[in-house]
Amino acid sequence: MTAAARAVRAISSADAAKPVVEVRNLGKRYGSQVEALRDINLDFPAGQLTSLLGPSGCGKTTLLKIIAGLLPATNGEVFVNGQKVTGPGPERAFVFQDFALLPWATVVRNAAFGLELRGVPVAEREKTARHYIDQVGLSGFENRYPHELSGGMRQRVGLARALAVNADVLLLDEPFSAVDEQNRRKFQEDLLKLRQVENKTLIFVTHSIEEAVYLSDRIVLLSPRPGRVSEVIEPRISRDRSPDQIRRDSAYLDTVETIWRGLRDYAD
Repeated sequence: MTAAARAVRAISSADAAKPVVEVRNLGKRYGSQVEALRDINLDFPAGQLTSLLGPSGCGKTTLLKIIAGLLPATNGEVFVNGQKVTGPGPERAFVFQDFALLPWATVVRNAAFGLELRGVPVAEREKTARHYIDQVGLSGFENRYPHELSGGMRQRVGLARALAVNADVLLLDEPFSAVDEQNRRKFQEDLLKLRQVENKTLIFVTHSIEEAVYLSDRIVLLSPRPGRVSEVIEPRISRDRSPDQIRRDSAYLDTVETIWRGLRDYAD
């Protein structure tokens, strides 16, 4: 067996964990001309990070927003914890690419906003928000406003807000794309540490093959529009080493190369 074959293998139903999110026969059209997604069937296991990866326009964000209940599907269904998705719900939290913060609200108010919408008392929601502000490394900035923060710090506020509502599923739409490479790698490390503490089910949209391989338990490769599941692969990477050691490991490098070969024909 080649190193690449050892590094990546298709997931079988026998070894997949119990799914929290189930996508069945999902399709999405915009008007009569644009078919964004076709016949998507996926399970997202509990406690795992699954990345959605594919060429631009393949429907990654569309699929994420349908799971979130922010967009309706044209056909098919999504279930979360066995319940059909008909709109947004408390078991799902969305981290937007563009932060989506309230410009007139402080960091702590932004982080507590989801809890505020749920009617959680002020003292309780602020205590929870401060805990997650600390978790994402923003202690001391609780009373700052979004315009006083860097792009990376604003993204941390968005992540704290998503964590504060204690949702089962975190949906992340290219959350690190607006920051430089140094901060992007730092965020990746922070996300892996948070996973160990929070044990959430994460669905992560990215354009970066390296990021997907580094972070993910599973990677769903989507074809060009209409987006269909091309392959579901599982990196075989031991993460009990330093980040630099992981990125130099043959399993990591072989997985990146294998995915690149699969996507190369779709590149512009």
